[in-house]
Amino acid sequence: MTAQDAVPVSLAEIARIAAVGRAAVSNWRRRHDSFPARIGGTDVSPQFSLAEVERWLRDNGKLADICGRELLWPRFEALGSRNESGLAIAEAARLMRTPRARNTPAELSAQARDLAVQAAKAGRDEGPRDTFDFLLQRWLETHVRQLSTTPRPLAALMARIALAVRLGPVENGLTLLDPACGTGHLAAAAMQEYDIPGLEVLACERDPALAALAVGRLGFLAEEHGIRPQIATADTLRDDPFAGAKADIALCNPPFNERDWGYEELATDQRWTHGLPPRTEPELAWVQHLLAHLKPGGAAVVVLPPAVASRKAGRRIRSSLLRTGALRAVVSLPPGSAQPHSVSLQLWILRAAPHGPAASAAPDQTVLLVDATRFARPGTREPSPDWGSLASFVLTSMSALDDLNQDPPTGAVRLPLLDLLDDEVDVTPGRYTAAMTEPSHEELALKWGDFGLLLTDLADHAQRLSALDFRTETSQTATTVGDLVKAGALTLRAGQQPLESAEIARGADVPLLTIADLLHDGTPRGAVPTASAPAIAEEGDVVVAGVARAFKAWVHEGPAMALGPQLYVLRVDPERLEAHFLAGCLYAPANGRQAGTHASSSSRVDIRRLQVLQLPLKKQMTYAETFRRLRAFEALLASADSSGKELASDMSDRLAAGGLTA
Repeated sequence: MTAQDAVPVSLAEIARIAAVGRAAVSNWRRRHDSFPARIGGTDVSPQFSLAEVERWLRDNGKLADICGRELLWPRFEALGSRNESGLAIAEAARLMRTPRARNTPAELSAQARDLAVQAAKAGRDEGPRDTFDFLLQRWLETHVRQLSTTPRPLAALMARIALAVRLGPVENGLTLLDPACGTGHLAAAAMQEYDIPGLEVLACERDPALAALAVGRLGFLAEEHGIRPQIATADTLRDDPFAGAKADIALCNPPFNERDWGYEELATDQRWTHGLPPRTEPELAWVQHLLAHLKPGGAAVVVLPPAVASRKAGRRIRSSLLRTGALRAVVSLPPGSAQPHSVSLQLWILRAAPHGPAASAAPDQTVLLVDATRFARPGTREPSPDWGSLASFVLTSMSALDDLNQDPPTGAVRLPLLDLLDDEVDVTPGRYTAAMTEPSHEELALKWGDFGLLLTDLADHAQRLSALDFRTETSQTATTVGDLVKAGALTLRAGQQPLESAEIARGADVPLLTIADLLHDGTPRGAVPTASAPAIAEEGDVVVAGVARAFKAWVHEGPAMALGPQLYVLRVDPERLEAHFLAGCLYAPANGRQAGTHASSSSRVDIRRLQVLQLPLKKQMTYAETFRRLRAFEALLASADSSGKELASDMSDRLAAGGLTA
């Protein structure tokens, strides 16, 4: 058996290669005696030979439209070593950009070198950058427990904050520094956000595999933007490859809680102008490293764990950062913004004095503290921010940083230094913004008025719905979605995960709705190119969520929208079916229960088994109007529940603070 034949793949990986569901692969295995035999794994999680699976899929006409990169990834994963697979992907990127390149890295095995050549060939056939992005994303997902990355939306937000806070024009270009770049997430986001002629990028990473992947990622971007990034492999704190270099903007997501950061060797380092960082405070070493590299008026944005804002050991350095005006703002992010996802991380916004090192801040100097933790997306299994609302809120807050005539939005507060320079020097935003969010007497009165109108509308709908007569026992026949599809009364298309992440897709021109979006508020957060969206809902189409915890059906209104996994679009023949009638029948909870697998809250609902009443079109119209009223009643009920809870919370805060007139 050759090394290629020995590459194992699971049922899930076969499904991904063939662009079908896992159930389809299980069906192939049961129905076709020629399907490859298991070579490993268990009966529950079997593994098969990639080469045999590929031959079977080709022989059975199931690989016609599949990209070659889907077949590449299992071979990279089979290399076993995180470093070797990462370096092989980076080498593939180098060969894609410079096909005649020589001097293959000596640390790569012969198998890894051959695989890099295969990947480069696939990249030239299917698009170099798309192929590299695909392999890099799979590599990051596979080693997510060993790596800390900066999500694209957070990286873009950090880049925009830095540009907004920096002082001075940008006509002559900018120098960007990332001293702990990983695979280049922050630098890539900045290059895409800024699009400034003459941009210079300086990046450093101590892990050779990550640095090589950063070279690949930024290399593709550099060709588009006409710049040449400098990427060094070094331990920045101990051996700074850009010593003496000055940057207009610095972005950094440094490693957290590392005790071995060079405390003994760097005790007399000139970068510690605010004091030698304690051994237990490596994050404050990174903060001062960034400040040492900033030009006058330059800005830095760094991701830090929340404890850095309040730990006793760092009190003296925090005090100095405030007194000199270096620390300009702190933003508390919602959990899930970056790893570790369970923690509410912070962004520290730093700025160098515009005319060189300052002995102290101006007498009227203030610090902006922003609590953005409320922009989490409820209803999802994993913490996840509402990136659109979060970015808008934070950038609006930043606009009030230097404009003393502009009041920060609710949830942000501008504080004088004297209010922070106490015995603790705690710069945690939530400690100071909580008291600023209590509603006034007038605001409470307006909320009660709006709540009263909600109750009036709710009562009106309740009265009309309660008057419906259900005493007639006439039985109605029903059919299924599957039968309606066969009869041509409607068409059914299933949404899928796009080939490229919705957050980094280029040329994205149609919103992408996912189950996570649906569990939040139903607003699409991503976007994809139309050509890569297998299922697009147009206005008037019926959309169905085929998962138990989010089972729902509704008529789509508004512009076209792409659908992610476990979402389906049904387009009716208007001469045979009324869309609102169909959606109302499908949305019945009993319908979802009888068509579901019932195994767990993540169980799928078999859309084709959902039942629909068999009624003439005229009768469907009557049902459709009632279904519309029922959906409006449901929406009002949810709104009243949310508003009522908010009112109760606000009233509790006001009562606890006193001030009640007897």
